[in-house]
Amino acid sequence: MRLTVLVPGGSGQLGRDLAALASPSVDVVAPGSAELDVTMTGQVLAAVGALAERAREAGSKPVVVNAAAYTAVDKAETDEERAFAVNADGPRVLAAACASRRVPLIHVSTDYVFPGDASSPYEPGDELGPKSAYGRTKAAGEAAVLGSGAASWVVRTAWLYGRSGSNFVKTMVSLESSRPTLSVVDDQVGGPTWTADLAAGLLELAARVAAGEGPAQRVLHCTNAGAVSWCGFTRAIFEHVGADPERVQPCTTAEFPRPAARPAYSVLSPVSWREAGLTPLRSWEEALTAYFA
Repeated sequence: MRLTVLVPGGSGQLGRDLAALASPSVDVVAPGSAELDVTMTGQVLAAVGALAERAREAGSKPVVVNAAAYTAVDKAETDEERAFAVNADGPRVLAAACASRRVPLIHVSTDYVFPGDASSPYEPGDELGPKSAYGRTKAAGEAAVLGSGAASWVVRTAWLYGRSGSNFVKTMVSLESSRPTLSVVDDQVGGPTWTADLAAGLLELAARVAAGEGPAQRVLHCTNAGAVSWCGFTRAIFEHVGADPERVQPCTTAEFPRPAARPAYSVLSPVSWREAGLTPLRSWEEALTAYFA
């Protein structure tokens, strides 16, 4: 089956991997925010309309995978209006356009919608309780998509890093070469996820959705398997670049205050993804090794 996929947020690290990893039978249109601003209703309506027409002409099935997001977590604390426009209003408009054109929508969300006070991996149905402006705006975006009437699915993920753009892995590699030691918080635990692995999972889900075989559960969790603290993750990064992991010193969140509250525990359970019949993602350790390879 041939697919035509529109990826708002196409210039981001996830959007780029979605375009790069698509098979020859998948036509990916991945505009950046300069080409498609999800906060502009007219642009969104035109883009979804063009997608439907492009798919019709190609004899393929259209799907939207929304990777557009305001992800400056700390800046969102003082810029919540803009964050809400991108993370909540944008998905609402996009979902409405998809509903009108009968185009299915997959919307990417985040672990930050949870309070972070759990002691076991979060399931999709667990109660939300975002502690930051970023988390609140992403939770609002989820609600807008799921309540739109569109054939829609929300996929939550966490701790993304990729080949393009800026991310935690690249920052730590840069700091390794410029500092003798590095203090990294050890009391925040999550699931680091390589965007290439997430993109492959989203493309698999898109094919299922386009075929009319979308999962009955409309909220899914997709991360690389396992859990680690930021400190433990950084030590693994150091090992991959041939640096002594003991140079990474653990510290507490209280010792490294940030404007936005971070979830202390935001591990997402893989059960929903597996029960939907989708390919489970490999461990975060295996993914990190592949990333550096």
